[in-house]
Parts: sequence; structure tokens; C-alpha cells
Amino acid sequence: MIKKFLCKSVRSFIKLILPIFSKILIKLKINKRVINFLNNESAKSNNFYNFSSVIENLIQDQKLRALDVGAQGGFNSELFFPKKYNNFFEPIMVEPIKSESEKLKKKYKYVIDKALWSSSTKRKIYILGNRLGSSSMFEPDKSAFKVYNFKQKDIDSLKVTETLEVECIQMNEALKKINVNEIEYLKIDTQGAEFEILKGMNTYQPIIIRLEVQIFSMYKGVPSWSKLISLLDDLGYIVCEFRDIGSHKTRLATEMDMIFIPNYRTEKGQSLIKKNKNKFIAIMLIFGQLELLKQISQDLHLNLPNEVSNFEDRFFF
Repeated sequence: MIKKFLCKSVRSFIKLILPIFSKILIKLKINKRVINFLNNESAKSNNFYNFSSVIENLIQDQKLRALDVGAQGGFNSELFFPKKYNNFFEPIMVEPIKSESEKLKKKYKYVIDKALWSSSTKRKIYILGNRLGSSSMFEPDKSAFKVYNFKQKDIDSLKVTETLEVECIQMNEALKKINVNEIEYLKIDTQGAEFEILKGMNTYQPIIIRLEVQIFSMYKGVPSWSKLISLLDDLGYIVCEFRDIGSHKTRLATEMDMIFIPNYRTEKGQSLIKKNKNKFIAIMLIFGQLELLKQISQDLHLNLPNEVSNFEDRFFF
């Protein structure tokens, strides 16, 4: 009772001082920086928990197959979810730049050293040697750089140093060649090629999809992000989370990470979730989607493990 009273009092006090505190931050020109920091920390708030034992009971000796498209740096190198859960995945790495794919082959069992596309073809990759992670199948658009708040040294690093012609195949073809019939997690970070790659997914139905979405792209000819969202809607997925990427000069939306799950309000989405019930629960825990998991479980009668029901979603604290 005392704890509840104290918490309520602290919340009331904070509510009173926040407007004053915000004015101070604006005066110091750090308001947006603080907001971005708090947003990032909020997104990671459920990392506080360790669901490893629950996940082990759910999936037993199985691995969650993860297709990582644009795999420079290694699986989950940006720590989008806690590193402590990496061992639950069997990564399948896709990296067409030879120098990078050779590095990956030393560490991972499955490495696809071709580019993924909507059809079997050959395409150019524009290599940015001073910023390799920004290399793309689309040419950089210098006219868009000013919106991204790049400093001159950043602009210099965005120069194309080389173009390579690479072989492209469809996702379903690439996976069948290595005898992978299902994937549970799909991550695509390819600087604009996400739409074309998803068109080649065919019969594969990941439980969760994470994409870098180019809204105001810094590359020429990237398909509209609305086409990407529409395609995923047609495939039976909904957005469950999005996170802004970087700090930009205007309020114009430029790029963000988006997470998609099966649309649990449709027959197609419900079927995919129920067919993979334990894996779905495990992946939602790994990505910290506690409150949404509880809601979906209640609607679809998934019967969550008792210990999961006791965890509060710290995102809303």
C-alpha cells in the first residue's frame, strides 16, 4: 500500500516538472537527443528479463531458422534483440560482396554468396568502399543527402568506389538449394532492395520479419515504401513495431526499422500463428513484445506458459 502511494506521488511530481525540464533541454539544444535516447531505452526495456529457460521449454532442441539478408558484421550485430538469445537461432547469412561473404563463411554454416531479387538475373551493386554497409543495388542520390543531416566527411564516404555485377536469385530458390524448407525469422537490410527480395519469398512464411524501410530514400529508383507495406499486407502481415533510424535535419520521415508479424485478426494470420504456436511465443519473447503476445494469446487461446503471464511489459512503465 505504501509502495503504491509512493509510486503515485512520484509520478505526479514528475508530471509537474516535465514541462519545465523540457524547456531547459530545449534551451541547451539537447531536447531531441534526450528524447531519442529515452525512445531507444524504452524499446529495449524488456531486455531486463531473461526468458531463456521459458524459450528452451517451448522449442526444446529445435533452432529458429533466421534468414539474414544483408549480413555484414554477423548475425544480430546491431543487437536488435539481446545477444543472450542468439544461440536459439540457426542463421542463414546472405551477402553478395565476396570479401564480406568469405568472412562469414569462416563462422557460419549457411552462407548464400549471391544477391536475392524477385527473379533470376544479374544486377549491379554500387560499392561504397568507405562505408561498405551503405552499398546498394541502387545508386546513391546526392540530392537527398541534405535531408539526412550528413556532415561533409559523411558525404565523402558515400562516394561510389566500385560497381560489381552480381548474380541474383529468388529467396525461395536460394533456400531450397540448401534444403531449408521453413524460416522463422527474416531480416532484410539492403538499402532499398527489400521490396524486390520479398517478391521472391513465394511459399515461405516467416513468423517475424524485420525490415529497414526507406521512406525518403537516399538512393535513386527505390520503390515506394507504400508498395512494400501493401505487399506485406497482401502476404498477411501487420506492423507491430517501428523505430526511427539516425538523426536527420528535418521532420521528414527518412528511414526506419519495422517489425512485422502475422495478422492475427485474419484467418491466414491465425493459421500461421497456431501452426507455429511455441515458436511464435518464443520469438515474441525474444523481441520483447510482451503485452501484444498476451493479447494475441488471449484472442487465439494459445495458453501461455504461466511464468510468462507474470511478466509485466516494461515498455509501458
